[in-house]
Amino acid sequence: MRVLVAMSGGVDSSVAAHLLHRDGHEVVGVTLRLWGGPADRGCCSVADVDDARRVADRIGVDHHVFDFAEAFETHVVAPYVADHVAGRTPNPCIECNRHVKFDLLVARAAALGFDAVATGHHARVVVRPDGTRRVGRGLDPAKDQSYVLHMLTGHVLDRLVFPVGDRTKADVRAIAAAAGLRTAAKPDSQDVCFIAGDGGRRTFLGERIPLRPARIVDLDGVEVGSVEAVQLVTLGQRRGLGLAGAAAGRYVVDVDVAGATVVVGPPEATLVREVVLGDPVWADGPPADGERVLVQCSAHGRVAVARVAHHPGAVALRWEEPQRRVAPGQSVVCYDADAPDEVLGGGTAR
Repeated sequence: MRVLVAMSGGVDSSVAAHLLHRDGHEVVGVTLRLWGGPADRGCCSVADVDDARRVADRIGVDHHVFDFAEAFETHVVAPYVADHVAGRTPNPCIECNRHVKFDLLVARAAALGFDAVATGHHARVVVRPDGTRRVGRGLDPAKDQSYVLHMLTGHVLDRLVFPVGDRTKADVRAIAAAAGLRTAAKPDSQDVCFIAGDGGRRTFLGERIPLRPARIVDLDGVEVGSVEAVQLVTLGQRRGLGLAGAAAGRYVVDVDVAGATVVVGPPEATLVREVVLGDPVWADGPPADGERVLVQCSAHGRVAVARVAHHPGAVALRWEEPQRRVAPGQSVVCYDADAPDEVLGGGTAR
């Protein structure tokens, strides 16, 4: 099999390439050039490109760099800024997966005659008895990345391989060390690749949009504080609001960017019975009305139980027990209640 391996410069993708080459596949490595701004780090830095190239040399496979910077700006960076302007909390890594890594890259690989695309994600491709495919959880629960891949469906999954999905992170590092790969002890990237560490979101957004101060009010409308930039506040936030004393136990329950107002309340004020999904994507058709599903609202968040509710033009999830409201813009991912490791699909919270 001829496989194009997306090599980010990290240990997981390095081992993915090594395992496929060891097993006799024709492997070509590719690193995506996504961001050339001041951050220049994460999976986009010059150092990571060099690490990927050196690993490819060590394995004995060709390595190339694809420049997807224009698509990255259009589908990831610009929406990230627009979401903050609208008071939403974006997840840029998911949008990068959706539009770049598993859209443009898979299409490019097909055009170049590759049989499959492989990445170092800790996930699996599950083939069900009827032949349909779903994203499955990776073996290592601490590193499982099925949440950030929930939007992948059959036509893409047909061409994907996740070589490290059935291994623990410790096993991956041991394989890398045994193979003499320079990334064996390299720390995992935890950052948004286009956000510089020294200035963070405030500097990045402040260079692109006017950041607006806002007042903080309680549920009765009484002003209890202020923030310097309403666009940096997210639903459910507790820290970083500058509230002291009793007010410190309050959480953000509403963000009104246009009105420059942040509303805070006690923990119980964050609880809701339902979340409505925007732009849902399902692996093999939407769950039936009333179907019981397992739901995860962050990359390694606690799983909660909900029932699917179909509304005109929308799909909602009704929690069996009240849950904290999910910040608009964040992904809400459904897993099969009868096969808890399999992704049904998901969408973004409205």
